[in-house]
Amino acid sequence: MKANLENMTAEIDLMKNAVYIVKDGHLVLVDTPTKGFGKQIIFWQAGKPSHYELNYSIKL
Repeated sequence: MKANLENMTAEIDLMKNAVYIVKDGHLVLVDTPTKGFGKQIIFWQAGKPSHYELNYSIKL
């Protein structure tokens, strides 16, 4: 991921499956579940993402 802070733009790879958060001008890559199946929950406060939760399950 390339960032140009002067123009406040970022270039990301569209071939990569990912979730990004933009907060206060910074691009953050959200971690992926490490074991197959999972979910990412993003919490918001005052109109901004404040934190996220990562859960995963294992398929038998």
